[in-house]
Amino acid sequence: MEISEHIQVVDREGRLLARAAAEAGPDAKVPTCPEWQVRDLLRHTGMVHRWAAAFITERRTSYRLGGEPPELDGAALVEWFREGHAALVATLGAAPPDVECWAFLPAPAPLAFWARRQANETTVHRVDAEAARGGAPSPVGTAFAVDGIEELLLGFHARERSRVRSGVPRVLRVRATDVPDGASWTVRLGEGPPATERGATAPADCEVAGPAAALYLSLWNRLPFPEVTGDRSVAELWREKSPIVMG
Repeated sequence: MEISEHIQVVDREGRLLARAAAEAGPDAKVPTCPEWQVRDLLRHTGMVHRWAAAFITERRTSYRLGGEPPELDGAALVEWFREGHAALVATLGAAPPDVECWAFLPAPAPLAFWARRQANETTVHRVDAEAARGGAPSPVGTAFAVDGIEELLLGFHARERSRVRSGVPRVLRVRATDVPDGASWTVRLGEGPPATERGATAPADCEVAGPAAALYLSLWNRLPFPEVTGDRSVAELWREKSPIVMG
């Protein structure tokens, strides 16, 4: 996907998140993040948006912690979230393509990294906000879901900090069933970080399959896997160990 497409996703998903959060109310439980209420979701995502934008606007070339979440609540908290989200969208849209700043996953350029990362961050938490509100969730596009699966498998879980480890080597196949030309990934699990390759490059102990959007949310532990074949303990290992630890 192009940077401009990711920025469009950030814009749309943040607006949907704010609307769902306002409709749910700050006290609503977030079933996809059981320890959170909607106020926690808004504070977290609002801080991440501001943290990300600062790397670009201030041309930060090394890691820095974000600030402290506000004491705001209710409508004021929703408005604070909206302001930070709008500033992030404006920052991404105005930044030169060759802007130099810190990034923590491989990407063609730092701006491409931040646009993609915030598109996925905002989409996943939009799903959380809509789960708290209840009702039909907004859809996730197939092309974006495939791109997001790539970021998760080839980016996040390729890092040393991934907790998805297996004392006995296992192979997990991830297969999107609704992509015209096919889309699958082979995830090798062992004592080190998962090693993912595009395609069916090795026999799998377990396969998780389904529409790309459902797989995307399943791999982020927002939905059950649509279909599991083979050794289900491999899929269960993913669900137990894969939640992202930020910082």
